[in-house]
Amino acid sequence: MNHGKTIRLYNILFPIWMLIWIPSWLWLILIPANLLIDGLVLYYSQKKLQIEDPQLIRKHLWKVCPAGFLADLAGAVLLVVIAYNAGSELSSALTWNPLTNFWALLITLLAIALAGLLIYWFNRRIFRSYGIETAHGIALRMAVLTAPYLFLLPASLIY
Repeated sequence: MNHGKTIRLYNILFPIWMLIWIPSWLWLILIPANLLIDGLVLYYSQKKLQIEDPQLIRKHLWKVCPAGFLADLAGAVLLVVIAYNAGSELSSALTWNPLTNFWALLITLLAIALAGLLIYWFNRRIFRSYGIETAHGIALRMAVLTAPYLFLLPASLIY
C-alpha cells in the first residue's frame, strides 16, 4: 500500500567512462594508451620548453601516469556522486549524454576541470626540481592535453 507517497524507480545507465575503473581486458589497451599519450605530451613539453634532460620521460612517466589516473578518478567520483543523488532527468543526462542538458554539461565540465586542476597540481609537484617556470609549463600542458574529455562522450555512441 502506497499511502500517498510517490515511489520512483530510476534506471541509471552505467556511464561509458566508468568502464575504465572496472578491472578488465580493457586495461590491456588503456594503460599502454595512457602511457603513450602521457609520454607524447612529456616529449612535446620537453621540446617546447627546451629541457635538456634526455632522461626526463623515463624518470617521470611512471609518476605522471598514476597521478593522471588519480585525478581522473576524482572527477569520476564527483560525477557519480552527483548523478546518483540528482533527479532522474539530470542523472540520466549525466550518465547517458551530458550534451543534452545544460546542468549536466556544466557539471561534466566542472568534473573535467577538477581533474585537470589535479593533473596540473600533481605534475607541478613531480617536476618542481626543474624550476618553477618549467614545472608550471609541463604541468599546464599535461593538464590541458590529458584532462578526461571522455566524460563528455555520449554513451549512445557506444550502446
